[in-house]
Amino acid sequence: MIKVLFFGDVVGKSGRKILSRNLGELKKKYDCDFVIANGENSAGGLGITPDIAEEFFIMGVDVITSGNHIWKHKEIYSYLDSKSDKIIRPLNYPSGLELASSAPGLGYAVNKRGDVEIVVINIMGRTFVEPLDCPFRAMDHILQKFPIGNGRVIFVDFHAETTSEKMAMGWHLDGRVSGVFGTHTHVQTSDERILQKGTAYITDTGMCGAMDTVLGVDKDIIVQRFLTQRPISFKFPEHTHDLGLNAVFVEVDETTGRATRMERIFIREN
Repeated sequence: MIKVLFFGDVVGKSGRKILSRNLGELKKKYDCDFVIANGENSAGGLGITPDIAEEFFIMGVDVITSGNHIWKHKEIYSYLDSKSDKIIRPLNYPSGLELASSAPGLGYAVNKRGDVEIVVINIMGRTFVEPLDCPFRAMDHILQKFPIGNGRVIFVDFHAETTSEKMAMGWHLDGRVSGVFGTHTHVQTSDERILQKGTAYITDTGMCGAMDTVLGVDKDIIVQRFLTQRPISFKFPEHTHDLGLNAVFVEVDETTGRATRMERIFIREN
């Protein structure tokens, strides 16, 4: 069995703090083999930098996934190329249907744990976000290269806005990947389950960061934006109280690539 922890969007310094404080203990508790975390909001709430990526690796994260904010800091571009087995961007950016894309970095990472190959794939939805290449066809394409089972497990971070698109992707990939974990909306859903053909699924894994916020952003700013309909710059709190950590744990049979156990995790620190 391969045991994997996946952490939802890590938002700013607060998210990095609660992840750092809990990751070691969670790895021990679940006897974890591999750790994946979405880091696309980890640098001040938007994007990620090479230094922060290295901070993740020191904590014990094996692969960082991302999403629509991956291009926020230009210094990450060359880093994506140099660390393509450790940090990935969405596969389906234009021309991303080809495994060798013109965008920096890759949309997938391949790692080994003993005789087991662990493939992590990052894709992005198209509804209410950027009009990228079709994520469904992108997955069909890459899975021709990486069939599941026989010592290979596959985990997908689907960074998308709507529950319908995420659920459709879960069913589309059922039995072809080991897990589909939704990210981007920062609110953990309670629909974790193993689908009919063995794929672990959750619509949104949630976030790691300040809970007395609106999706990690200062709550007063967001309330004012709704009240006034005027653009007010986001502010991401960096305090160390009232923090939350959202994640999922999945256990997979490496022979079949199918999930045998899934557990949703929510830790709250007041």
